Amino acid sequence: MIRPGLFQVVPTDNYSVYLYYDNGEIREYDCKWILKKDGIFSVLHNKEDFVQLCTVMNGTLAWDISERRDPYNCIDICPDTIYKESKRVFKDPLKITA
Repeated sequence: MIRPGLFQVVPTDNYSVYLYYDNGEIREYDCKWILKKDGIFSVLHNKEDFVQLCTVMNGTLAWDISERRDPYNCIDICPDTIYKESKRVFKDPLKITA
């Protein structure tokens, strides 16, 4: 299976992120596990930073911790992981995929 391309993310205040894919799917990824992680993830324990820094980088869900769009200085999650572990909340019936 070829994973669709992620083009937009919308974080929520309850530590989940809506993922918008180029095949019309909208999926929700639960990020509450981040609250249990230390180290690099501790910057995301602040809800405002979690929301403000959330973006798409390196073709996947990421947090731009440098705030310079530096693809090497961000926190990103494996694109296969976010796709497999997220739940589909919408599939656009009008989107035609090859």
